[in-house]
Amino acid sequence: MARAGVLEETETETESDSFMVAAKAMEIKKQLERLVKAIVDEDDYRVETADEAIRALSSLKGLKLKKSLSFKLDGHGNLLDVPEDFRCPISGELMKDPVVLATGQTYDRPFIQRWLNEGNRTCPQTKQVLSHTVLTPNHLVQEMISQWCREHGMELPKPVQDIDEEVVTNADRGYLNSLLQKMSSSLSDQKEAAKELRLLTKRSSPFRALFGESIETIPQLLSPLSPGQADTDPDLQEDLITTLLNLSIHDNNKRLVAEHPLVIPLLIESLISGTIQTKSNAAATFFTLAAIDSNKIIIGTSGALNPLIALLDEGHPLAMKDVASAIFSLCSVLENKGRAINAGAVRVILQKIMDRVLVAELLAILAMLSSHQKAVQEMCELGTVSCLFGIIRESDCEHNKENCIAILYTICFADRTKLKEIKEEEMANGTVSRLARTGTSRAKRKASGILDRLNKTGSITHTA
Repeated sequence: MARAGVLEETETETESDSFMVAAKAMEIKKQLERLVKAIVDEDDYRVETADEAIRALSSLKGLKLKKSLSFKLDGHGNLLDVPEDFRCPISGELMKDPVVLATGQTYDRPFIQRWLNEGNRTCPQTKQVLSHTVLTPNHLVQEMISQWCREHGMELPKPVQDIDEEVVTNADRGYLNSLLQKMSSSLSDQKEAAKELRLLTKRSSPFRALFGESIETIPQLLSPLSPGQADTDPDLQEDLITTLLNLSIHDNNKRLVAEHPLVIPLLIESLISGTIQTKSNAAATFFTLAAIDSNKIIIGTSGALNPLIALLDEGHPLAMKDVASAIFSLCSVLENKGRAINAGAVRVILQKIMDRVLVAELLAILAMLSSHQKAVQEMCELGTVSCLFGIIRESDCEHNKENCIAILYTICFADRTKLKEIKEEEMANGTVSRLARTGTSRAKRKASGILDRLNKTGSITHTA
């Protein structure tokens, strides 16, 4: 008798919960009907009304999900309470593809995979740091779920490949649209939405991909940053430029971002007038966009190299690496080498190298520019030979030595007047012949070429 009483009480509670959910859903539907009517009927409805409608839809969806997940119908139409062990701890759904995380906890594959894809490296339940992110199928739980479904006359869970992933994508798309709409609202709304977009595009690759679905997303995102607008809030500018950086990481977005007429001018303006973090992130965005050769040309013709080199000259430690990376990538095409040289790159880079600032990165750029005749002329005028020999003698980095001797090789064949200086270094320290014996394969070739050049011109009679 006691057992029957408990069962009857449980069934009553289940029916009561179901009734409560239905009542709440009806209340939200009425609210949503009122909001939609206001939006449709009013020519100039408030943005807040649309936000309320979106929240109501989200609440309604949550109730629908809660009802469908918490209670299932068996083959006879009776309500079932899904066992807790069969539900994914993240989604609350009956698991379709249970997998075991490194901590031993079981989750539904699509939901834990998304958690990991967003950059999380902890277990959602235990908060432990994961030793690895390999997901192992939990065949035991899968069989138990299948058996439970058969016993209760329920349809077996669909395999993962048959799951409609558009449900999650549509939720993300709706959230993205609501955030972008706030870019035409008050400054406080803009700043709140920009921070959220910066965070989401940093963590989630699928969210970055959403921006490629419409040509309207970029102008909506950047609408608060009109070119030439002097009073832009610094924090807002930083968050939006950083969001652009995050978007540009996604390969399918690189052309979309670079080819939009708003983007490059705003990045250039950010290099000039932003906070140091904004400047650094703008430079990093140029670097990621320059992974595509056509983008290199777009960026180069826009005049972006001038402010990049000016920022390099400014020498702020926080921005230097990103700036150097952007310049290096852009100068891999011939047209941009000339633009960089005309913007004063050789002088700026050589001065930083002489000051022993970011030597490896800047030597790589200088070696790249040395294929241009004008760059070699400037190097010869600015005392490059003695600087490069100094680095070779003092450096333990073989790559730095290789770049130095490669530049010296170009100088030695481009300007005969420098042969005397090279000869004096060789006679005093044997620097070139030492590299010809012990350097990298490329360094050996360049050093041997210099020695041959010296011997053929009679500039040297012996090597150390």
